[in-house]
Amino acid sequence: MPESPVTVVLPCLNEAESLPGVLAQMPDGYRALVVDNNSTDGTGDVAREHGAEVVEEAQPGYGSAVHAGVVAATTPIVAVIDADGSLDPGALPALVAELDGADMVIGRRRAAPGLRWPWHARLGTAAVCWRLRTRHGLAVHDIAPMRVARRTDLLGLGVSDRRSGYPLELLVRAAQANWNVVELDVAYGPRTGGKSKVSGSLKGSVTAAVDFWRVIS
Repeated sequence: MPESPVTVVLPCLNEAESLPGVLAQMPDGYRALVVDNNSTDGTGDVAREHGAEVVEEAQPGYGSAVHAGVVAATTPIVAVIDADGSLDPGALPALVAELDGADMVIGRRRAAPGLRWPWHARLGTAAVCWRLRTRHGLAVHDIAPMRVARRTDLLGLGVSDRRSGYPLELLVRAAQANWNVVELDVAYGPRTGGKSKVSGSLKGSVTAAVDFWRVIS
């Protein structure tokens, strides 16, 4: 069987509990690449046990983990998705299919019935996306929690943020490069394990807010 043209990068910090379920939902033929960002719960071992390739990234931060995964990928197309179980990897083929007429395709989260989505997280996302639309002319309503793009083009954007601001800087740079960014609805459910690194703690929320403001201001 020929190698899939898609690598799915899963940035991970202590996602051992949710990771098996996420990997089990990986589309047939897609290559899962877990980036272990200093986990202490055996995330890397769990990933290997379930057939994923693992890259170790010592520099802390979401952007560091994502960048390491994109660099390590060898396929023409790279997808990025959270490993907390809140997003279904099964939605990725629909996004990849849209790349025929787009430079990047991103998921817009649509909450599952009964999901407790913190108001401050929804408000913060709405605020930065309003800024992206009005200042940068990018017609998006979410900050790309699930996304697909061509690997060489993605690296060519030169995204430099290595913390929480990575996805926002990615969108800003995409707008500056006049990329055609397509947004599709994707189902968004509860975490299946672990604790959110952003909304799950005051430190995480403050760090994300500072990173977002630095990128968007």
